[in-house]
Amino acid sequence: MELAQPRDLEQYLALGKRRHNELCRQKRIFNARNRIIGGDTEAWDVQVHDRKIKEATEKARHETFAAEMRQNDKITCILEGRERRDKRSLCKAISDFQQHFQRPETRREFDLSDPLALRKDLPARQSDNDIRNTVSGMQRFMGEDLNLCERKKFQEEQNREWSLQQQREWEKARAHQRCAEDLYLKTRLQFDERAKHLQNLESATRKAVCTAVKEFNKSQATESLERKIREKKQEQEDNLAEISNLLRGDLLSENTHQAASSFGPHRVVPDRWKGMTQEQLEQIRLVQRQQVQEKLRLQEEERQRDMDWDRRRVQTARAALLRERWQQRQQRDLRRALDCSNLSLAKEQLAQKKYMEEVYTNQPTEDYFTQFNTQSR
Repeated sequence: MELAQPRDLEQYLALGKRRHNELCRQKRIFNARNRIIGGDTEAWDVQVHDRKIKEATEKARHETFAAEMRQNDKITCILEGRERRDKRSLCKAISDFQQHFQRPETRREFDLSDPLALRKDLPARQSDNDIRNTVSGMQRFMGEDLNLCERKKFQEEQNREWSLQQQREWEKARAHQRCAEDLYLKTRLQFDERAKHLQNLESATRKAVCTAVKEFNKSQATESLERKIREKKQEQEDNLAEISNLLRGDLLSENTHQAASSFGPHRVVPDRWKGMTQEQLEQIRLVQRQQVQEKLRLQEEERQRDMDWDRRRVQTARAALLRERWQQRQQRDLRRALDCSNLSLAKEQLAQKKYMEEVYTNQPTEDYFTQFNTQSR
């Protein structure tokens, strides 16, 4: 029977402690509810604090809403009581008004149900001018008035007066008609005499006018013939003078000096200008050739400038491409080094994991403690 040495005990205790720590570490790592490794505890605390603040704010808001609801309920009860009091007051006021100002005898249809209507009623007809005797009542017809005798006497007297008045007016109208007929006859005779006299004067005047017009026409014809002869002669002379002036003038002779303007030597009169001179044309052609040469020179300068800019742009693009390739090579080297380091770390972690699994499967913690107790005995 072998005895356990102190060194063996220390190794066993260290190994058991390491296993216990590893189990605790696995519980902390693989338990999603209690794991704090790899988590941001400060952010969690901030989230918990924000959640508490949110719950407190929500609770305060609910309490505020509850207080407002209680206040609104109180206000509603007060308003309902006030509305009931107003309704009672209004009903009482309406009842008092009906009793004082809307009594049955003041109604419009009270006469239909008045118990004392027969006592208060008047006779059907009191006089001819009674306002109650309407057409629909049929209480008074033509010729059935109460003062029939007086009315008949008055009508007879009125008819007699009308007859006398008509007679007087008829006699007066006949007298006026006779006077008018006499006056018409006298006026007609005067008009006839006046028309005869005017007709005689008109015939004499017409003869005199005809004679004067005939003489005037003769003189006008003579003057017109003489004026036409003079105008024709003057027109022939004017035409000859115009032809001679045109033949000798600057228009047909195409004199270039006639287009000179009085506003300056550089301006011309458009309606007299006959075209540019040879000196002016040569000067214009010279200026055009100079403009063409200037344009060619500017185009050459522009082409040289564009070529310079193209060369600079190509050099810049080439430098940028080289720098980009250098950066890509640097990134590729860094990525290759990082991959190598990650691979070595992965291998180390895999080896450590296999070692720990072998230790757990071959020698559990209970076997070590049992072996230790046996050796001690």
